[in-house]
Amino acid sequence: MTAQMLVQIPLLLMAGILLVPVIPTRLRARAARWDQGGVSGLVLATLAMAFWMLPRSLDASTTDPLVALAKFLTVPLLIGLPLAFSWPRAGFIVRGVFLTEFVATFFRLGWLYRVSPIRLCNNYGLGDQQRLGNYMLWIGGGLLAWLALKLLAGNFKSLSPSSSPGAPG
Repeated sequence: MTAQMLVQIPLLLMAGILLVPVIPTRLRARAARWDQGGVSGLVLATLAMAFWMLPRSLDASTTDPLVALAKFLTVPLLIGLPLAFSWPRAGFIVRGVFLTEFVATFFRLGWLYRVSPIRLCNNYGLGDQQRLGNYMLWIGGGLLAWLALKLLAGNFKSLSPSSSPGAPG
């Protein structure tokens, strides 16, 4: 469970982000018209991400080859690619809302996995679930501290559109 949530899914997401340079310019222009202000792509990525965080989805992806194939296709294409396209178009407030929800999700799921007295995923043990919960709480705390430092320092250059992988140019 820990490897799937904190290694496999993030690597698939990064694969989607790395696909941006091979997308033809014409398709990028069509996506830009559809994704005014970055909101549409971020909503799509959030909905797809929420699906793959469900314990039932995680379980199914380990036992059903078709669901596993769906995960290997949808995480890069419906989460990574839209994030890479939408992030440069998103304004400061949209990014702030998205990042706040991202951090809050780590805290919510980390707490849920840590304190649940029963296994939420049938294919993983309770110890692995609780270990994942602890890791997610630590990651959420680290992300929150990083964002707070960036906000207090007033230095969001590394999050600016010109430095994003999907930035038009």
